[in-house]
Amino acid sequence: MKKRTQKLLALATVFTMGAAMLSSCGKKAASGDAAGETKAAGEEKGSDDKKAEGKTALSLAIWDEKQRPMTEALVEAYEKEHPDVTVEVQLTPYKGGEYWTKLEAAATGGKAPDVFWLNVLHADSYVDGGILADLTDAIAKSDIKDNFPESLVNNYVRNGKNYAVPKDFDTNALWYNKEIFDKAGVSYPTNDMTYEDLVAKAEELKKAGLPDGVYPFACPVDFQTWYYQTVFANGGWILSEDKKTSGYDDPKTQGGIQCWIDMIDKGLSPSSAALSETSSDAMFEGGQLAMNFAGSYMVPEYAGNDAIKDKIDCVELPSFNGIETNCINGLGYAVYEGSKHKDAAIDFAIWLSSKEAMDIQGNAGVVISARNESQELFAKSSDKYDLSVYTAHTDKAYPLPVCKNANELYDMEAKALQKAYSGEESLADACKALKVEADAFLAKNQ
Repeated sequence: MKKRTQKLLALATVFTMGAAMLSSCGKKAASGDAAGETKAAGEEKGSDDKKAEGKTALSLAIWDEKQRPMTEALVEAYEKEHPDVTVEVQLTPYKGGEYWTKLEAAATGGKAPDVFWLNVLHADSYVDGGILADLTDAIAKSDIKDNFPESLVNNYVRNGKNYAVPKDFDTNALWYNKEIFDKAGVSYPTNDMTYEDLVAKAEELKKAGLPDGVYPFACPVDFQTWYYQTVFANGGWILSEDKKTSGYDDPKTQGGIQCWIDMIDKGLSPSSAALSETSSDAMFEGGQLAMNFAGSYMVPEYAGNDAIKDKIDCVELPSFNGIETNCINGLGYAVYEGSKHKDAAIDFAIWLSSKEAMDIQGNAGVVISARNESQELFAKSSDKYDLSVYTAHTDKAYPLPVCKNANELYDMEAKALQKAYSGEESLADACKALKVEADAFLAKNQ
């Protein structure tokens, strides 16, 4: 126990420094920021609660306010089927790493939530820290491996053991403002566009003349939604299979990044400095972009924005080098190793993968359910937008490259590439320095 506590304390220090970089989903959405009076993960109740009124009391930690109603519906359905169990939903905002900081502190104190949301970026460190219960046997007895995409199941496999149940996944799409296109007299984007078509469309918009402060497109330093997909489609790579070396010095990797810098240089996108101050999502919602890439987790945000919701629509991402481009990422349900009700917590986590649970989630229209037969419900949840673009070609989507302390690597990557995006350094020079720094980092994190 002493050894595990030391690991957890070390992890808490690491995550306090770098936990805010992403969210597979949820990295951009501000929905968890308005938690109000909601309870923080692990603060009020822990897994050591006594049975209340003869019932087993479990806790479930989440970070997205927009998913609270759906999550409460899941809990209600589970409690109806399991009258001897109660589940308390605990919400802590994701922003600034607050969710992870609270979770780390709770785990160190032995009072972490019984079940909690986990993203792939934290999986390695949490396994090493002894936080995650081994779900291998429970998953083997379920229908998960037959009914979920293999890549999503494998997201949480380490050393042959399963540490989380797939919850949802996010992919990306091209959104556009019909009003801006109509005023410019330019035809709308289509599902069969290539990267070259995207550039041509942006140039056509610029030539038509857009209002001051309005741009055809945006090219932020964003790995999941922008350049990782073109890197992979270009034959490039970020991490070796053994996680010991990086591919930033590969010309094919750099080619998949340079294409976005070229659009900035042509004046088709705001500068990197401007995008550092105001996100592309905020600019799109403010009517300052004709087109924008956005993850599926942004759909509730866009659809709830009265200023643009009736002016926008989406299509598939453009292909690159004749190859479909998209990254796939998602969340999982993990179980706390130190839970006093671990068997009940595992049962709940496995139930959350059931068709019943995945259908409840899918029908809510806030995320794409990971279960194969429930994925289409996300698209059917809206009659305003063609959300099927998010589930098209998911079998060809690229999973995020991950390693131990991946947030730190992504942060390192962003700082280095920012110099290339701003014109301070050439991409080749920025990537050369990044290669040295990243490989040294990887050597320390084996």
